[in-house]
Order: sequence, then structure tokens, then C-alpha cells
Amino acid sequence: MSWNSIFRPLLRALVVGIGLLASGRAWAASESPRATIVRAILTTDDTQKRDLIGSLVGQGDEAIREIFTAWREDDLFVYTAPDGTKIPVELTGTKNSAGAQTAVRVDNGESLQDATGHALPLAAAKLTAVGHDARLRLAMKNVVDLLDLGSPLLAKRLRAIQTIGAAQKADKIPVLEARGRVETEPKAKDALRAAIAVIELADPSDDVKLKGLAELRELHPASCYDLIKVARDKAETAAQPAVAKAATAALAAIDQHKAVVNFYGTLFRGLSAGSILLVVALGLAITFGLMGVINMAHGEMITVGAYATYITQHIFGEGMNFTIPFVRLAIHLPGMHLTGWGYQMFFVAAIPAGFLSAALVGVALERSVIRFLYRRPLDSLLATWGVSLILQQLFKLTFGSNNVDVATPVYLSSNWTIYDVTFDWNRVFVIGFAILIVLGVWLALTKTPLGLLIRCVMQNRTMAACMGVRTERVNMLTFGLGSGLAGLAGVFVSQLGTVGPSMGQEYIVDSFMTVVVGGVGSIFGTVVSALGIGLSDQSLQQILLNPVLGKILVLLAIILFLQWRPTGLFAAKSRSLD
Repeated sequence: MSWNSIFRPLLRALVVGIGLLASGRAWAASESPRATIVRAILTTDDTQKRDLIGSLVGQGDEAIREIFTAWREDDLFVYTAPDGTKIPVELTGTKNSAGAQTAVRVDNGESLQDATGHALPLAAAKLTAVGHDARLRLAMKNVVDLLDLGSPLLAKRLRAIQTIGAAQKADKIPVLEARGRVETEPKAKDALRAAIAVIELADPSDDVKLKGLAELRELHPASCYDLIKVARDKAETAAQPAVAKAATAALAAIDQHKAVVNFYGTLFRGLSAGSILLVVALGLAITFGLMGVINMAHGEMITVGAYATYITQHIFGEGMNFTIPFVRLAIHLPGMHLTGWGYQMFFVAAIPAGFLSAALVGVALERSVIRFLYRRPLDSLLATWGVSLILQQLFKLTFGSNNVDVATPVYLSSNWTIYDVTFDWNRVFVIGFAILIVLGVWLALTKTPLGLLIRCVMQNRTMAACMGVRTERVNMLTFGLGSGLAGLAGVFVSQLGTVGPSMGQEYIVDSFMTVVVGGVGSIFGTVVSALGIGLSDQSLQQILLNPVLGKILVLLAIILFLQWRPTGLFAAKSRSLD
């Protein structure tokens, strides 16, 4: 069997498929892929059979893969109906006592039925088998290899395009070009151009290589970096200076693009990390910065908000069981058994639930412990540290020692990709909500009667009391506000990892560090400090490629900064200090 006898029919099939793709899939407009396969099965002309199979190149119907697999495995047969109609079928399932199997029609994928509408099992021995040869199997393989090019899923199409391009087979260029004429997604169109350019790198002609390298320089795809590097090395070895120079320019374009992507990616990650740190530290900026209370249980307020999110999720779903500590009373919270978008709204409900639950715990802590320790910082530190240990143990007894998972709602689980920079929706949400929280706290402190009372009590508690302000109530509400903001942070943090009894301890040091660097008592300083620390941390991690070393350097920089400016970036002024 000669080379031409094998590949000439295949190339003819490819030409047919290309023509169909270029005309907007004319076959698809008139008949389904199943109908085309049926015609290929029933025709007796081997050339026409291969042409019909080749016409399916680039179509994304998964039924093509299944039927061709059954064809190659000798599971396809032709059944002749009583009226003489020939019906291709696939025999599936186990055989019955008569040796018959379930017959599935190739034309519609449904079971073959008799005149009464009942399933008609058939025995392979009484049917005509659908044959195949090497050339026909090769044609089917070519269609299956390119099947994902027409997949409705963009990710699958992109993988198929990259795989075809990496193989650098010149006979695939016409198919990629045809797919490019019907492709609508810009990202997939660029991937098709890049795949064609990569294939051109393997062409013996320098002009074709230069054309492909010029295209790659314009597209600067990072996935093609190694292939371009190989082409440059080959050109240098073969003394092809023009090709080597063009390859070097394409590599430089990719490196420049990577630098831009890394810059904006680091900026976004820094803003998101800073926003998370800001939400965590904002409550502490009130309890520690404004009230002067060293609350070591602040991290547990974060945990309260996270567990409130966990409970809310189960209430929207199937409910949950837990045990009240010490009395060992088993409690069952009934669920609403919501599905779809009703269930997905649990996170929206968890935001006020996390705030209120942490605020109530904070009010209880202030009434029971903190109110006796004002202006006694060391005592408040030790007392709240003990409260922190007690709360952690309560969490363990109530929810167990193992961490639990909080589901990510669908509206926060995806991302945007802009100029190859990935923006995760949950981090975008945290940035946006952190802005709203800062604005809300500023409005509450500066534009409301409660804010006026808070500022007056914090600046001079004795004078405020003399003016008739109920300072104890203001203290309680202020501490509740700071704890509630920590609970909001717990709601957001639950989307970044698992929820456990000790999760709040991971943020307590960073929270104090942020408040001190920004300036004790300065909300604006907390904002600037949180964003600055987040950006510095992410930038150093990107530069050093070592997260631990990056955090160590950030901590050392903070220590040196506080040696130079102990009051922080924006030191708060109060009458009591004058």
C-alpha cells in the first residue's frame, strides 16, 4: 500500500471538511452529525464514505466520538426493517437468553422500537456488521482528534487548539484556519492564530518561519515560549541569523508581556490582600485605636463571623446538628432545603448574620469583662487572652476540632481575565465591600449622633460624663461595633479557606501590626497601612518567590519604621493627651 493511497483520501476528506467549516458548517445547517454518519455507513462507495466522515472535522458533537468508538470496536450493525428500510444501530448492554441486546439507533440515539412502540432487542448474528479498514479508521481518528475544536466549552476548545499547535503538523493548518473563520470568541481566535504560527516554525522555509515569528511577536503567547526558544536555538545552529533574530524578538515580546501581567497581577493581589487585612483590622482600629482596649480575643470575633456563615449555609440547606457545651444538649437547626439561586443567597444573608453575631458576643464581653478594665491595658490584655482561649475551646466543643468548609456561591466562584490578568470574583468582592465598610464606618463616626458620642467619649471620657453622656452605653455600643466589623471579616475570610476554632489567631498579629503602623486611633491610617502592607507583602513574594521570606522582610521593615516613627503614619490627637 503506497503513501499516496493512504493520505490522498484523507486529504480529500480534510478539504471537504474545510469547505464545510468555511461556509459556516453547511452540513450542520442541513443535517446533524448523526445523519451524516448514517449516510457514511449506508453508502457502498469507500471514497464517499471517507469524504462524509471527513466532513465532520471541527464539529463539537460528542456523539461523533461515541459512535466512531462503537464503529471501531465492531458494535455497529445495519438492521433491515420489515418495509426494507436500512437502519444503522449500536448494540449495547448484556445479552438476554436469546443472545439479543438493546439496539440504539445511530440517527437519533434512541432505542429501536417495533410497531407497537416497545424496545426491539436484536442479535448481532442476524444483522449486517458495519465494516471498516485502516484508511477509514484513520479518517475517523482525524475527526476525533479535532473534535474539541468545535466544543461549546471555550476551555476545551483552547486546550484542543494548543495541543494541535504544539504537535506542529502542517496538515492541521487548513483545519485551524477554517475554524478561525467561524470562531466568535476573541481569546480562541488569538489561540488559533498562535497555533498556526507555531506550526509554521517547523516549516523548512525561512520566509514561513519569519511569518510565524512575526505573528507570535504580536500575540506574545506565554504558552509558546519554549517552542520559540527551540526554534531560536535551531536557527542559531543552522546559521539562520534572520530567523534567530526574529525568534529573539518574539521571546522579548513575551517577556515584556509577562512583566506587565505580573505587575498588574501583583497590584491586584496586593489590593485584595490589603482589603482583607483592612476588614480584619478595622474593628480592632475601633476597640484598640479609639477605646484603648488591647483585645486579644479580637481574632475569636472573626471566628464567630466565620461560623455564623457556616451555620447560615446549613440553614439555607439541609439544616445541621450541634451540641451545646457543658450541658451536652444536642440541638438540631432545621433547614429551609433551598436549591438553585435560593440556596446561593446564603452568603448574602451571612453578611448581616456575621456582623450581628460577633457584635452580640462583643457586647457580652464588654459588659462582663472589659468594662472593669478600662485604663488598665495590661489587665485587659491578660483577661482577653484568657477569653480567647475559652472561646476557642467553646468552638471545639460545639463544632468539633476539625475545620469545616463553607461553600463558595456561584457568583463569587469564577473570575475575569483581562489582558491575561486574572481577577477572582471573591477578591474583587472583598475589595469593593471593604470600600463600602470604610465609607460606612466613616459616615457612622462623623455624620451620626452615635458617632459624635463615640468621638466625644474617646477624646475625654470624664468631660463627656460631666456633660450628661452615658459613657457606659457608648462604650458598649462602640465595642459592639468593633466586634461586629471583625465578624464581617470572618464572613469574607470563610471564602478564602476552611473555618476552624483557631482561625482567628492567624490574623490577630497582622491586625495589631496594621493598626499600630497606621497610627493608633486613626481609621484613615488603618486604611493606608493595610493597603501598604498588603502590596508590600505580595510584591516581595513575587520578587523573592518565597512567601515566608517576604513576610519576614515586611515584619522587619515595620519594626524599623516604628523605631523611626513610634506613633505610626497618622497619630491621632485627643484632648486627654494634651
